[in-house]
Amino acid sequence: MNTTATPFRVDRRRRSIALGGAAVVALPSLTRRAQAQAWPTRPIRLLTGYAPGGAADITAREIGAPLGRLLGQPIVVDNKPGASGTLAAAEISRAAPDGYTLGLLDNAPMTIVPSLRNPGYDPLTGFTAIAMISQLPQVLVANPSLAANRPRELIELMRKQPGKLNYGSGGSGSVGHLAAELLKARSQTFALHVPYRGGAPVVTALIAGEVQFAFLTYTATSAFIKSGQLKALGVSSTARLPALPSVPTIAEDALPGYEAPGWFALVGPAGMPASVVASIEKALAETMATPAVAARLDALGQTVATGKLDPKKTIATELAVWKKLVAERKIVVDI
Repeated sequence: MNTTATPFRVDRRRRSIALGGAAVVALPSLTRRAQAQAWPTRPIRLLTGYAPGGAADITAREIGAPLGRLLGQPIVVDNKPGASGTLAAAEISRAAPDGYTLGLLDNAPMTIVPSLRNPGYDPLTGFTAIAMISQLPQVLVANPSLAANRPRELIELMRKQPGKLNYGSGGSGSVGHLAAELLKARSQTFALHVPYRGGAPVVTALIAGEVQFAFLTYTATSAFIKSGQLKALGVSSTARLPALPSVPTIAEDALPGYEAPGWFALVGPAGMPASVVASIEKALAETMATPAVAARLDALGQTVATGKLDPKKTIATELAVWKKLVAERKIVVDI
């Protein structure tokens, strides 16, 4: 009897079983890797929290088309307006983290509303913060009859006439509302808040003299500034707005360190694969470096922030600022 053949056959069988087991263990990893490498294989949904025609919708479509071409799949903009953008944000946070549901969100659902109430998601842990898209500085605008032409003159006027000036906003809890409250807090002045339903009614009220000043987007005010129906006193960002190069920032003119810009960020659900995020980041960087895209955003009063601002840090820092302001000013709104 051949006594050496049996151990050889047993060893070979054991080795085969071991290799088969290793293959089974490796299969899920290989599957995940193949799925990540194959992404995207179908259209990508890009949610915004506002109605068609607004700044969020326009921005989403401006970057969506070239970004989709680079990724090899169309990006379909899906408008889900309501509750200051929190409906869209909540849907994104609940979506599968597979890269097929993204969101173009601003600071209303990410930092402002969460500083006022629980929106049903955590802005810090409920999302994958992919990249900042742009900053959307608020323009401090006034009725032409107001005896102030720059931020420090408005502050001096409020100090001389405490409680006699009114300011409008596009709604309680809006960026314009908190930007004005931050101005009042930092300058230790007072003006009465008059909320409206959106930016357009505020412009009408400003021109009619119902309110004396407001923080609004350049998109909402540019035509009226050019026509002389409104005047721009300052901007809420740390750098001047390219579309209004002669208008100073509030920080440089009156209150060092003051900053209250709007912004747009590209986010997805928490837990997205790193490889998918990297693919989006690479394609987005190329998209935002395109002169046509940058020029279009500039015309809308936005400045490109991709690669310049860290989205996680921006959200965390701003959330802390608004929470502190809301607590100090005892701001309570029904939103």
